[in-house]
Amino acid sequence: MLMQISANRFIQSMREVVRKMQKRSKPIAKISLSILVVGLFAGAAAIATVSTEQNALVQPVQKLVVDVLTPPINFALAHEFVNDASNLTDVSESYDAIVPAHETYISETRVRSGDTLSSIMARLSLNEPGLIAFISQNKQALSAHKLYPGRSIVAALDHNGGMLWVRYYHTPGEEQQGVTVTRYLEIAKDATNDFEAREASETAETQTQVAVGTIESSLFAATDLAGVPDAITSQMAEVLGGKIDFLRDLRRGDQFRVIYETRTHLGRPAGSGRVLAVEFVNKGVPFTATWYSHNGQSGSYFDKNGQNMRGTFLRSAIKFSRVSSTFGMRNHPIHKEWRQHSGVDFAAPTGTPIMATADGTVDFIGWQNGYGKTIILRHNNKVTTLFAHQSRFAQGLKKGERVSQGDVIGYVGSTGWSTGAHLHYEMRVAGRPVNPLSASLPLAEPLKGSEQVAFLKAASSLHLQLEKLAALQEAVPDLMNVASR
Repeated sequence: MLMQISANRFIQSMREVVRKMQKRSKPIAKISLSILVVGLFAGAAAIATVSTEQNALVQPVQKLVVDVLTPPINFALAHEFVNDASNLTDVSESYDAIVPAHETYISETRVRSGDTLSSIMARLSLNEPGLIAFISQNKQALSAHKLYPGRSIVAALDHNGGMLWVRYYHTPGEEQQGVTVTRYLEIAKDATNDFEAREASETAETQTQVAVGTIESSLFAATDLAGVPDAITSQMAEVLGGKIDFLRDLRRGDQFRVIYETRTHLGRPAGSGRVLAVEFVNKGVPFTATWYSHNGQSGSYFDKNGQNMRGTFLRSAIKFSRVSSTFGMRNHPIHKEWRQHSGVDFAAPTGTPIMATADGTVDFIGWQNGYGKTIILRHNNKVTTLFAHQSRFAQGLKKGERVSQGDVIGYVGSTGWSTGAHLHYEMRVAGRPVNPLSASLPLAEPLKGSEQVAFLKAASSLHLQLEKLAALQEAVPDLMNVASR
């Protein structure tokens, strides 16, 4: 009797819920609810049937448990409940109660080689009529016309699959006033449901990474195995370029340990930062450089004693080139006679950037006979440098302009008396040519007094990390290349 009352109350409660719904009815909703209720009652009846068979095999106490779980069913009441569909509400309202309309669903993809706007929209499940036409015609959406493989595109959709916004992260890492930002194009809908586009930027986050490696063939091969970005590898070579000739001095078994910055934005790579500290062991001799800035803005690299690592002159004006012709007498490739070669030739593809090897002033820029397109820089102590056979000059560069060491002043070419793309580089002291690869080049002034004390204090933690990385390489000889990310 008690079970009968419980079942009846259950069914009456369900009837009451239905009657409180809005007075709307749809055949699909009615059928769905009918199937649900019949299924519930059929399941309960099945449990009762199985339980009845079990009752013949178990102790009577088991029957009490079954009776509590499977009360007798009033099928007449159930039939009345199923057929009472006049007050059923719309199924979609029940769905909206489960999935709120304000829910946002994010999907992301990366641009692939050969992608079009249509293929990208398909992967993002974007089905917005007029969106591609808007991107093609709107002047604010011009950045979407250049799809760079590997760049991210993110879309936000509502619970019905409608577009809320789509963002194309076309410039993941860009320096703006000393801060790294990620620039992106956002297309969204305005209050009238029309598309609107805008360019935006957000500050990237900075992380510190460490890596160690051993040279087997080349510096780039070793750093690639260690997961070090190419931009960081180039910085390593530039920082230590005054101590190590990375073109000729590397030996198998040389080791490096480096601490550097990387940039990310919402977990996506946004470029590389600065080398904070690096130690390179070349031919058994360690060379260490640590970044230090006394004002948090400008700075330089110093060794462990506070000596400035930046030489007055760089040995090479091109990153990672090879010497195709040395300083001294040679058989001229065009005139076919022995002549004095007053500089060094660096072979490089046309368009390779050429850097100023030291701070100076543009003394000449233009065409100079067999040198072709040439730049001459004047430095302190009656030193001049010459850069010949260029394809073009840096935009806006003119005579009398000051340049800093490392500034791009032009690009490799083959103008003038030249048989192929290369840079002819000369250094002259008081008008007399000297070999730029072997000349004794002075260093910048070292830190002294309170500045040296401040540097040693600031750099102590980085030096300690380098020592621990060195101990790791020594303790595990088989450790060839490893990076911490």
